[in-house]
Amino acid sequence: MSALPGWPHPHVAPFHAGERAAQAKVGVAQRMAEIGQRVVRGVMPQQHREFFPLLPFVVLGAVDAQGQPWATLLAGSGPGFVTSPDETTLRIDALPPAGDPLVGLLDPGAPLGLLGIELPTRRRNRANGRVGQRDDTGFSLDVTQSFGNCPKYIQTRELLPGPAATAAGESPRRAARLDAGMQALVRTADTFFIATHAVGEGANGGSDVSHRGGRPGFVQVRGDGTSLTWPDFIGNSFFNTLGNLVAQPRAGLVVPDFASGSLLYVAGRAEIVWEGPQVEAFAGAQRLVRLQVDHALLRPCALPWRWRLLEPSPALEGTGRWSPL
Repeated sequence: MSALPGWPHPHVAPFHAGERAAQAKVGVAQRMAEIGQRVVRGVMPQQHREFFPLLPFVVLGAVDAQGQPWATLLAGSGPGFVTSPDETTLRIDALPPAGDPLVGLLDPGAPLGLLGIELPTRRRNRANGRVGQRDDTGFSLDVTQSFGNCPKYIQTRELLPGPAATAAGESPRRAARLDAGMQALVRTADTFFIATHAVGEGANGGSDVSHRGGRPGFVQVRGDGTSLTWPDFIGNSFFNTLGNLVAQPRAGLVVPDFASGSLLYVAGRAEIVWEGPQVEAFAGAQRLVRLQVDHALLRPCALPWRWRLLEPSPALEGTGRWSPL
């Protein structure tokens, strides 16, 4: 069996300066420079091309004209709404609906991060690049970065049969901070997705979107709703998200309520707490990320399906909960 292709740009590192700085801070820069050449690819391997069409939704991360990243969940009519006509292209037959923060951000040439995640099997793969063609029914992604992720911290869920409940007249809510209902959703969440963006040295920059998981309550909400703090657990040491935040400290979160189908979007400025008593207050945390909230949006019952939790991630057995400082 022939080896999979690796990073195709001999004069550009697979990780940009912000990612390399984060890797250096924790002492893994040399190892990641070697690993990155093998696992960050310029084309999608066949198993990734076969994986994306299995999914009922994908996660997208894009950046607006003010440089603010936003993340969202984009659902199609069912598995098969994503296809791969060739090893550098994904075709997505869906568009963000009215009210979604990514409306207007998917013009041709726009940087875009895409995450495929299969909740029943805990598989996930990334495909980042730029929007290619767009029409009235969907768009294509020209893939420039393709890599897999391990299943750590993904909660196992199954899709529930039958039609999803509707919002029964509930309107989207916008706020400059998290209101009581938004805070309640965050405090019970075990999953969110985070979009970041950084300009790199060419092919290694752009938009990215990543998964974060923990026990319910792993995201701490300040009482007035102006900030969120969450632990960063041990991972693959790529530091895609944290490296982007080192280079550009803005982030956009989407917190799904899998039981109701609601989506909470939170955008703001992030800082990384690398060490100290605050990190030690959460067992298993390698570091913390704190987000100062600039914008919040709740879209009730935005998703066309509901999921049931089957099993928490076994990787969370070594993690704890917030402790008083």
